Amino acid sequence: MYLENDRIRLRAPEPEDLEKYYIWENDTSLWVSGDAHLPYSRFDLKKLISSDDAKDFYSSKQIRFTIEQKSDNEAVGAMDLFDFSPFHKRAAVGALVDNAHRKKGYAAEAMGLLCDYALRFLKLHQVYAYVPEHNTASINMLERCGFTKQGLLPDWLQSENGYDSVYILSLLNRAD
Repeated sequence: MYLENDRIRLRAPEPEDLEKYYIWENDTSLWVSGDAHLPYSRFDLKKLISSDDAKDFYSSKQIRFTIEQKSDNEAVGAMDLFDFSPFHKRAAVGALVDNAHRKKGYAAEAMGLLCDYALRFLKLHQVYAYVPEHNTASINMLERCGFTKQGLLPDWLQSENGYDSVYILSLLNRAD
């Protein structure tokens, strides 16, 4: 099994990705969708990239991949498996594509590779995502990848406008 297709590959973050991760992790417009609300220093990100914990999904309960264009080896985004539950055999998925590379299909291609890895190789029973109700692009992308809406969590995320509701979408491993 390869974590690549004709156009992209998913690979471990490398030290040369540091500046892109620094920009992505410190983009405050993305903070509303997650639990990070403080900036990351380059030092912190260097430690995360080189940490042995980051390389062991079973102990850290998370793993990050860099989405790389095969044509020029440019990092165009990141994919995460996180909140891994070994007992329930499930993990959450997250995707980020750099602003300069959005609307080019990278997220859907990377999500397909990530889900194939999670369900077939790691033998997870389920992957899931929480997506703000107004983020129709992400919802549509996940549905194209086989995810289905499981429910709506009202007022789940605090935002500039008060609170946003969030869909939970999941993809089940029908082979296990």
